[in-house]
Amino acid sequence: MNIIAAVSENWGIGKDNDLLFHIPEDMKFFRRMTKEKAVILGRRNLESFPGGKPLKGRRHLLLTGNPDYQAEGVEVFHTVPEILKEAEKLAPEDVWVIGGGTVYAQFLPYCDKAYITRIHADAPADVFFPDLDADPAWELTEQSEMQCCGDLTYHFCTYSRV
Repeated sequence: MNIIAAVSENWGIGKDNDLLFHIPEDMKFFRRMTKEKAVILGRRNLESFPGGKPLKGRRHLLLTGNPDYQAEGVEVFHTVPEILKEAEKLAPEDVWVIGGGTVYAQFLPYCDKAYITRIHADAPADVFFPDLDADPAWELTEQSEMQCCGDLTYHFCTYSRV
């Protein structure tokens, strides 16, 4: 299983149910990596998408504690073990955890690769990704050349479970 996120210097990922930064190349990277795959996400993350609709070309495995929650185009699960059981039916490289913060924290222990866009800026955040640099279970194994988008710099990083 893989995990993918864009993070600020302090590992912030969002504020007020929105991304901290909108970088077109990061969005293209996200689409390329997750297209035609299964994505694991939380309810608030789904509701932050345009029109609150699922992303095209992906199978959505949604985790929510609300037993009555329903949404068109998603498969609703209420526990991590339920989603893991469903994910076991798929090839590990075809399953991507896409957030939000609680979902990232719950599924990170089951992931082998983390694809992180490290944005060299800070912005006020109320949701954070676990700091992989401080976690001895993870190591940085690949890093792209520095990229630019306006006044932002960033690079694509791959972390692997040790």
